[in-house]
Amino acid sequence: MERFIMQDLIAWKNREDRKPLILLGARQVGKTYILKEFGRREFENIAYINCDNNAMVKDLFLTDYNVERILLTIGAITGVNIQAGKTLIVMDEIQELRRGLNALKYFCEDAPEYHVAVAGSLLGLTLHQGESFPVGKVNTLELFPMTYEEFLWARGFTQRMELLQSGTWNVVKSLRTLYTQHLREYYLVGGMPEAVNKFIETNDANAVREVQKEIIRAYEKDISKHAPTEQVIRINQVWNSIPSQLAKENKKFIYGVVKQGARAKDYELAIQWLIDAGLVYKINRVKMLGLPLKIHEDISAFKLFLLDCGLLGAMSKTPAALLLLQNNDNTGNGDFTENFVCSQMASLHNIPIYYYSKENSQLELDFVLQIGTQVVPVEVKAEENLQSKSLKSTLANNPNMQGLRFSMSDYRKQEDITNVPLYGVRSFLKKMADNANC
Repeated sequence: MERFIMQDLIAWKNREDRKPLILLGARQVGKTYILKEFGRREFENIAYINCDNNAMVKDLFLTDYNVERILLTIGAITGVNIQAGKTLIVMDEIQELRRGLNALKYFCEDAPEYHVAVAGSLLGLTLHQGESFPVGKVNTLELFPMTYEEFLWARGFTQRMELLQSGTWNVVKSLRTLYTQHLREYYLVGGMPEAVNKFIETNDANAVREVQKEIIRAYEKDISKHAPTEQVIRINQVWNSIPSQLAKENKKFIYGVVKQGARAKDYELAIQWLIDAGLVYKINRVKMLGLPLKIHEDISAFKLFLLDCGLLGAMSKTPAALLLLQNNDNTGNGDFTENFVCSQMASLHNIPIYYYSKENSQLELDFVLQIGTQVVPVEVKAEENLQSKSLKSTLANNPNMQGLRFSMSDYRKQEDITNVPLYGVRSFLKKMADNANC
């Protein structure tokens, strides 16, 4: 399957100041596949080693960091004649090797002519105990679940994807029925590559759900394996509370939903662990709508979203029909919609994301973005409802701002609000961010 990150990998390959690459990402987002595919397309050969429970490599870096010896050993294990510039060296699950991360420093300093890429789950890499991260000696990229556009791409709808990216909204409008149906399918399937593959192969919602359940079980096993023993129960409590947290109208994280009488200090480490593992996105509140948003951050108030809306459906046991069919009363699917929007925005990497609520008031904005020198207030609607009281009130008090509304309605630009169809979230924001950085 095609992934947008391929262009970033090619750019890394061609950098004059290239360093060993660490590809980060939650488990099962497709890191191994994309590195193998990158090697196949861009190099004469690939020397691939899976370091997980591999007796042949477990002591690879224990003797010393002699790069010549290491390359000879990797070549012997893989049967590949390793040549600088022609071979991609891939070490998968690098966190399982003692001193593996530290070895990258020596590839950087002593053998920069070789292309070395390693992959590992954020569970293992960022939480690796007893070994320092080789700061300044590596390049990093992060892979997220497949976006809605990549979902279209994987299904062979390349022209529909490219049309969205072009921003030709009058033409997009003529295909709204197709885009909307694909979006509802994406709510069900999400962006985990295995789930997407299963959907393409079977067109069976039950088969997709089984894949998602297996992924969730794998995450829960990883929590038990990697998390500090004293935090395992609390991490699982936070993790399992997220569907209920998102089902609330304002979606602000409430500790009492995790456990009656729970306090922040009891669960701060558990929440941070899930963030570091890439399993949740934390969106903090801002108290004011001024640049930079960071200085107005209120870290005591936040929302937690799952990394993938398909997994949210599996965890909440939401029937497929509720996601696939239009909700005419405009009351449901708000949790999936907001989670979807958050995940699409997060995949863009470079857009600071917050939400805003006013003290002693009902006014709340689902998201607030900082794009270039603009503060962009955002409201999200699950269906075609264009009532945006909080957004309109905010814009009335801030006439220099332009607001965004994401909904199932077609693209339209009003005086101070631009409505963007939900299926165009990422494409629209990427173009907006690119223009701001020109």
